[in-house]
Amino acid sequence: MLFAKLLPVDGNFFKLFNQHAAYIEESAKALSLLVANYDDLNLREQYTKAIDDAEHAADRLTQEVNRLLHKTFITPIDRDQIHSLINTMDDVADLIQDCAEAMSLYGVHEITVEVSRLTELSLKCCQRLRHAVSLIPDVAKPATAEAALKTCEEIDQLESDADRVMRAAMSKLFRDEPDVREVIKLKAIYELLETITDKVEDVANLIEGIVLENS
Repeated sequence: MLFAKLLPVDGNFFKLFNQHAAYIEESAKALSLLVANYDDLNLREQYTKAIDDAEHAADRLTQEVNRLLHKTFITPIDRDQIHSLINTMDDVADLIQDCAEAMSLYGVHEITVEVSRLTELSLKCCQRLRHAVSLIPDVAKPATAEAALKTCEEIDQLESDADRVMRAAMSKLFRDEPDVREVIKLKAIYELLETITDKVEDVANLIEGIVLENS
């Protein structure tokens, strides 16, 4: 008992989760604005920098959470859940940055309707992710647990929507685009954008597990 009292308790993990989710949403908003203003090179650079800054800040929080796991004796939820949650959330931030970098590196000249739609769905997923994360501290309350599960279901639906948009986009791309280079570029962008929603769904699945174990 004396040993336990000498070691830190909790570690303020929930606050760090919320901060990380805020950076994810910030990054997704910047990606949406980048796509919406793609023809403006100055704005494109501005929003790309905003994405990079948010991703770097999210990385620092991930490192802090993983560091705290080694120093904290009693955690508010299972240690493996904390580790999986923060690292999967960080994957979302990385994928958003990857999308912005790919658009620049591949020299994408024109934003298609499908890119805009997938970006919009990615943003909505990230917004719902932030809401779901904010509910984790209170999932022992039945109403909060129900709200968290409902939000996770909404994320699942958004991911399904993104999957359908991507399948239709791929079909149209291979059917109508004569330039093989554009096919390769846009295929990569479509897949990256859809993978963002996949990864947010992975976060939602982890949150569902936390809710079911702690409510």
